[in-house]
Formats: sequence, C-alpha cells, structure tokens
Amino acid sequence: MATALLILGILCLIAACHPFITYPWSLIVLQALRPAKRSCSDSIPDAHLNCAICVCAYNEERAIARKVENLLALRAREPGLEILVYVDGASDRTAEILREYGSQIDLHVAAERHGKTYGMNLLAAKAQAPILIFTDANVIMDMECVRDFRRYFADPEIGCVCGNLVYTNDSASATASSGSAYWRFEEAIKKLEMESGSMMGADGSVFAIRRSLHNPPPEHIIDDMYVSLMILCNGYRVIQANDAFAYEESVVSAGEEFRRKIRIACQAFNVHRLMWPHLRRLDGITLYKYVSHKLIRWFTIYFLAISALAFDAALIVAGHARIAVALVICMAGALLLGLFSSMKPFAQIAGIISAFAGTGLGVWRSLRGERYQTWTPAASIRK
Repeated sequence: MATALLILGILCLIAACHPFITYPWSLIVLQALRPAKRSCSDSIPDAHLNCAICVCAYNEERAIARKVENLLALRAREPGLEILVYVDGASDRTAEILREYGSQIDLHVAAERHGKTYGMNLLAAKAQAPILIFTDANVIMDMECVRDFRRYFADPEIGCVCGNLVYTNDSASATASSGSAYWRFEEAIKKLEMESGSMMGADGSVFAIRRSLHNPPPEHIIDDMYVSLMILCNGYRVIQANDAFAYEESVVSAGEEFRRKIRIACQAFNVHRLMWPHLRRLDGITLYKYVSHKLIRWFTIYFLAISALAFDAALIVAGHARIAVALVICMAGALLLGLFSSMKPFAQIAGIISAFAGTGLGVWRSLRGERYQTWTPAASIRK
C-alpha cells in the first residue's frame, strides 16, 4: 500500500512539474528535430498593410489619457493607423476624457456593461485596416510597435503576432516580483514554442491578427485566447514579435492577483471546453504543446495536493506518522509565513502557490458553469 501511494505521489508530482521543467526541455529537443520556418522579422513592412488599434476600457480615468496620447504618437509615425476605442458602461470619467479626443479617434460608448469581448467584436467589425491590433487600456506600446507588427505579416503563413510585454514594477511588492518572474518564464516558453511552429495562444495585453481571420467569439468567452487559437486551428502560425515591445505594471496586491487568476482561469477553461473539438484535431506536436502548456498547468494545484496527500499517507502507512505530521506542520507554517510576512523567499513561494490555487479554483468554477463576461481593472496599479 505504501509503495502504491508513493508511486501515485511521484506521478502527480511529475505531472505538476512537467509544464515548468520537462516541457521546456522537450521544446529544446523539438527545436532541433523540427525547426520552424524563420519569421520575416527583417522584412520591410508592407506599406499597404495599414493597422487598426482596438482598445476596450472600463473605469480607466487614471490611465486612459496616457493611453490615447500613446496611440496618437503612434499614428504620427503611421499616418494610416486607425484608433478605435470602446467604453463598457464606465461609471467614472473615462468616456468624458475620451470625448475630448473625439475628432481623432473612433469612439464607441455603451450605456451599460456588455463585456470586453462584445467591445472587441464591435471594434473589429468597424475597422477597415487589414491588420487588427488588440491592446489593453493600461498598456503603453513602444513607438516602433506597429511597424514591427506589420513586418511579420509579410509571411502569408502567419495569422497572429503577439507583442513582447514587459512589466515595469517588479520591485513594488512580493506579488509583483513573483508575477513578473512568472511572466518572464512564460515569455521564454513562448519563444521556444515558436521555434518549433506556433505559440499556444495570445495574451490580450497586445497582439495583432489579420482582419480576414477574425472569428468573433461568443460574448461570454475571453477574446484573446479564442481568437488566437481559432487562427491556429485554421492552419496559420501564431508567433511572437520579439522586437514589438509594450509596457505594463504588474498587480501589486496579493488579493487582487488571486481574484484575477480565478477570473482568467475560469474564462480560459471555458474557451478550452468550447474549442476542444477543434483543438483535438491539431497535429500531434501542436496538440502536445497545447496540453503541456495549457491543460496540465490548469490542474497543477490538484496534482500538487494529491502528491502531498499521497506522500503523507505513504509515511503513515509505513509507520512514520510523526514524520508525516511534522512535514504537514512545516509546510503549513512556511505557507502562513509567506502569506502574512514580507520575508521574500516565503512570500514568493506563497504567491506561486496562491496563483496555482486561484487557477485551480477558476477551473472548478468553469466546470460548474460560471462565466465572467465583464471585468474590473486592478485598483492597486491605477492610483
């Protein structure tokens, strides 16, 4: 019995670690065995490929003026750039501030809340340019970002190009530090995935697609993941533009980050459930990348919990109950220390476990049929 529990614990621990350890190494092997066609990052941008930037905003009065000024500066470099903004029934001065730029942007203000996906679908339908760039209201785009995006679409096999997001406040708190570190790891995984074909979906902070490939998602489904994965399922590559930079502040409040993880995981797993009939038909390598990067990672907290319980039970069955109890006390103490103190190693570990827990809870809520159609901006970085 103890041996069976030990094997169960090892298998679950391997599953939990796979997206973060063995999967990246397997991508390095894939890169050598199945190198992808190099993207046209050195190509001259096609002057006929005008772009339209789509932004959705809700209660962004502290950030929206800076965002619009950033977009207008981009237009000064790209005269054909369309700027479309949707306001999702904001209760603050967001719409009022945007109306001051009314003659310079294509503004759409909703009287009540419909959600980001509704807004992005509306803006995508209004845009005329062949390339759509989706970005968040608090993200600042580099001045060469639009030009860099256009360059990659010289390759007809590329349907979606993701920007390179940089968090600018990783020293603001333990939560921001662990979030920034996790994001750097995520960006490294995306680069490895791209070297053997495609990345597994886009991040909504900033990404670009061919307008002809835009497939409007249902309004209760998160738009960035659905749109980019649908492009992948339709046979086009999803890549990252390593030179197209954008900047954003990471959430500094642990509570806000936990709630954000729940919402994002619930939305993402809803996309998975909706798209699985399409995703399961991907080629073997791409399906392996999707399962490793997305599906297994969503269940990390459950694999870790089962592994810990199995190891503890194995010790008890083997007659080492005191050691089992001591291990539980030590792990609980370390977690509490991380949650309620500012000691960096413990706080960062607690932040990682909290992120896994939030993701697992989001998946559970998705399985229960819950939806997140609207969103609330993180208050801790909008002061």
